[in-house]
Amino acid sequence: MRIPAHAVCTAIRDDIVSGFFGPGGRLTEEVLARRYGVSRVPVREALRTLESEGFVTTRRHAGACVAEPSIQEAADLLELRMLLEPLAASRAARRRTEAHLKVLRGLVRLGRERARKAQGEDLRALGGWFHETLAQASGSPGLIALLTQTRRKIAWMYVVEPPARPVDSWAEHGAIVDAVARGDAERAAALTALHAERAAAAHRPRVRTSQPAVHTASGRH
Repeated sequence: MRIPAHAVCTAIRDDIVSGFFGPGGRLTEEVLARRYGVSRVPVREALRTLESEGFVTTRRHAGACVAEPSIQEAADLLELRMLLEPLAASRAARRRTEAHLKVLRGLVRLGRERARKAQGEDLRALGGWFHETLAQASGSPGLIALLTQTRRKIAWMYVVEPPARPVDSWAEHGAIVDAVARGDAERAAALTALHAERAAAAHRPRVRTSQPAVHTASGRH
């Protein structure tokens, strides 16, 4: 059965975000195909997609390589998310469904429970699901896609320190959901902007060097 290119794209992107393929590392079609158990055709398609997303660059005489974003590029992305998330919350207040509210409230309930128990790893995943659901509730496909891509790249470019007071962070999530449920677009946007600003302060850029990556898709170490 032929594995679709989007599945290969997800696998390569995940390996880039996790750091398995370091900045500047070569991404050779043959080695990638062997790693994921596919032919070179979906790998080639996946690399084109990842290049359009900014995860991959093509270099003369070297071919496809993992991109090496600058500190300024990372800062711009974080600023972009701080602008987009309040917009998504504002639209969610006008367009959310009862299904969206049910999921958001459930995530807040779980988040508060895990925060009281200091279960950090669970909180990170729950926070990601919360913001993804909030974006989905905006009912704006273009905005959803842009936020999704922005969050992926931020996860690649930054290390995020856990909040000092996770209970307070989840109280902020709860207040955002309350505003969305009431249809108060202005308050939902304002609360999300404040939350995004506080969250941005916990982001630390990953160290980027020109040294050879530990893992590259060319098979060299």
